[in-house]
Amino acid sequence: MAAYTHNTVPTEHVQVGDTGFAYRRFGAKQGVPVVFFQHFMGNLDDHDPAITDALAQDREVILFNNAGVASSTGTTPDTIEQTAADAAAFIDALGLPQVDLLSHSMGGLVAQQLAFDRPELVRRIILVGTGPRGGEGIGEMPPETEALFFKEYEHQEEMWLPILFSPSKESQAAGRDFLTRIMAREDRDAPVSIETVQAQAAAIGAYGAQKDPEYTHLKDLKQPTLVVNGNNDIIIATINSYILQQHIPNATLILYPDANHSAHFQYHENFVTQTKLFLDAQ
Repeated sequence: MAAYTHNTVPTEHVQVGDTGFAYRRFGAKQGVPVVFFQHFMGNLDDHDPAITDALAQDREVILFNNAGVASSTGTTPDTIEQTAADAAAFIDALGLPQVDLLSHSMGGLVAQQLAFDRPELVRRIILVGTGPRGGEGIGEMPPETEALFFKEYEHQEEMWLPILFSPSKESQAAGRDFLTRIMAREDRDAPVSIETVQAQAAAIGAYGAQKDPEYTHLKDLKQPTLVVNGNNDIIIATINSYILQQHIPNATLILYPDANHSAHFQYHENFVTQTKLFLDAQ
């Protein structure tokens, strides 16, 4: 049987209490698995196959919907702390003793919290387009930016173009290529409910309100960390990536030019190369 890919791997479910986690698992059965933590309003189909398939060549890739999100059952929590606890329960249910985390946006908040709570479970962390607890502007999005998430389009997936990519011709073209990639899978995940959207927004707001002016809590993030962003992230301001790199003891920062909230989708080939080097480092 041919190996599964991003677009062919079946969706599975694992039950933990009242929550049935939907997930997709594929790739080489060696090394430490990499678990992807999704962004606000995202589901299984919003991961980029240009990244997942490339990483799956030499490691196992695990995509999942957290509690209550899309095709997962249960209730979406309204705190990052409980979201991280649910993610840990999912990883434990798969019987994984240690994982690497590749996280985006809200997923990066959850990944950090999980690493604080369960340091033995997390080996390495990749934080893309995200920031620290209590970071600059987190949970305080300007109304014109927030409105981008709820604007209606003839093809609704086009909402991601101004959110994830910069306004330049080159970045928007990269965004349309990204949309083509994520729409290629035939059996689609369930949409994200309004209840999930409201709970996730509340969780981000509450986490952003937990101010720590000196960011002393980041010193407890002992894992090697790769911080990635675009030079002008309008969703979680790029300054937060500097803050992460400056305060996490073992952090490397990569900023891509002419890029917004999803620089890793725009520069997926470079991102994969740099991610593999980071994950494979001794």
